[in-house]
Amino acid sequence: MNSNKYFRALTVGAHTSRKTAISTTSSAEAAQKSRPVSTGAKKRTHQQKSLDETLTDRAKREAESDSEDDQDDTTPSGNGMDASSSEEEEPGLRVYSGADVHEKGAPHRKRRNKLLRKSGARVEQIRQEEINRKRKQNNIHVLGADVCEPIASFAELKLRYNITDQLLENIANVGYAVPTPVQMQAVPILLERREVLASAPTGSGKTAAFAIPILHALGKHKTVGYRAVVVSPTRELAKQTFFEFQRLGAGMGYHIQFISNTIKLEKLLRKKPSIAKKMDILITTPNKLVHLLQDTEGKSPVISLENVEWLVIDESDKLFEAEKEGGFRDQLGVIYKACSSPRICRTLFSATFAVEVEEWCKLNLNNVIMLSIGARNAATEAVEQKLLFVGSTGAKVTALRQLLKENFTPPILIFVQTKQAAKELYREIGHEGFHADVIHSDRDQQERDRVVDSFRSGKLWTLIATDVLGRGVDFKGVNLVINYDFPRTSISYIHRIGRAGRAGTKGKAITLYTEKDYVLLRSVAKVIKRSGGEIPDFMLQLPKATKSEKERLQFRWNRRKTHTGKRKRPQKMPTKSS
Repeated sequence: MNSNKYFRALTVGAHTSRKTAISTTSSAEAAQKSRPVSTGAKKRTHQQKSLDETLTDRAKREAESDSEDDQDDTTPSGNGMDASSSEEEEPGLRVYSGADVHEKGAPHRKRRNKLLRKSGARVEQIRQEEINRKRKQNNIHVLGADVCEPIASFAELKLRYNITDQLLENIANVGYAVPTPVQMQAVPILLERREVLASAPTGSGKTAAFAIPILHALGKHKTVGYRAVVVSPTRELAKQTFFEFQRLGAGMGYHIQFISNTIKLEKLLRKKPSIAKKMDILITTPNKLVHLLQDTEGKSPVISLENVEWLVIDESDKLFEAEKEGGFRDQLGVIYKACSSPRICRTLFSATFAVEVEEWCKLNLNNVIMLSIGARNAATEAVEQKLLFVGSTGAKVTALRQLLKENFTPPILIFVQTKQAAKELYREIGHEGFHADVIHSDRDQQERDRVVDSFRSGKLWTLIATDVLGRGVDFKGVNLVINYDFPRTSISYIHRIGRAGRAGTKGKAITLYTEKDYVLLRSVAKVIKRSGGEIPDFMLQLPKATKSEKERLQFRWNRRKTHTGKRKRPQKMPTKSS
């Protein structure tokens, strides 16, 4: 039927899917040929060219490829002419889809945006892989949402957080050339005011990890009262932290206070309350701080913590122990409530992770980050660890003398379980040429300071101590730690031997044990195994100590009269069922 009278004109757009073909009459086609190209057609052609120019090279190649595929798939018209021959015959005719005319390049924008999203996602993926590589390389483990990238150098703090040149200079003067793993991650976390529970081996620079962010965040000296509080379990550790803040904050104008005598300070603050207002940072033990926060003799507390912006709990697992009513945990509760500022940022540091501390942080801290360096509750690999079987309790003194003669490389720390045992052991070896002294809670503070200073300066070669020195106190260059009394827990063991091998130095730890210590041997053996030490298989297969067995052992320690194993006959002893 008159196939030459009508024909179907197919035109395909350059960059979008085409609609159904448009049919025209031959007369209309002839009229279109004789008509010049319309202004609208020129304008639309110009718009299309402009869109093409905005595409990226990759998008252009894909668009051209798609256009070629569309042209190859076009069905020939009834008269044997394809779209290209039609366009050659009729250069003035071009039909656009609705997307070309009204959406002004929407398909191209969608494709371009998709490419940008893909490239952006890939960049972020590469960045996260680099962060994970850096953490894995430094044994950094984090748990939490949106944890920031660790730093590689202290100079990076200037670029990312604009810390002052004075603080950077102080960091260099103290001797910190490269941040330790805990400093790499904890410092930027705290600079972003995130609350954190951090665990790192002893001697890894935890004090500087929270001191640097606090000194930067406080900005300058103000007269509004305490704005940062650091709580430590022992006076020795608090004093050490005080000196570290002084060194890192030199020349920055901060007023830093360490509470040594609570009675004198209370009297002074009663007379001159304005003194407390002039202080920026307070470093103390919990019992001293709680005393100043309580009402005494009907008088109001002498200090206020309502403006505190930073609360640091150092050696948090020790402070959370609840062995008796009115202990560290109760005192922390009083301090926690007194720090009532809505801007407060709380952080907890320790060498070990305690389950109760972790659970408390999850419930009470805002969006907390869990940070640990290395394996949890593992001893530092810088300390060579050894277990030495000595048979009975009575043979321990002989074994100790032999150890000191064979391994006398001072300074040496000897840990015992009780102050009574410390006194008795000092009487045994204190005058045998080992230049020994003893420190325990019965000695007054002046004597304890003198002993610690003498040990640090090298005047004392051997120091006998209870666990009071096992918490964070930094002695440079301790070569040997001897656990004369077997530690009650693996946590206590980690803190004790952590006095050696600090700040990158090597050390050695020897732990004496008897038949009666088998009940606690398994937990310490597992710590040594995790730290890379060699342990006999039978030690790891020993049954786990029950709560009643630990109580019975502690009862024996508390009732012990001398180191020789002689004990008072107890009037009443806990039974296995107790």
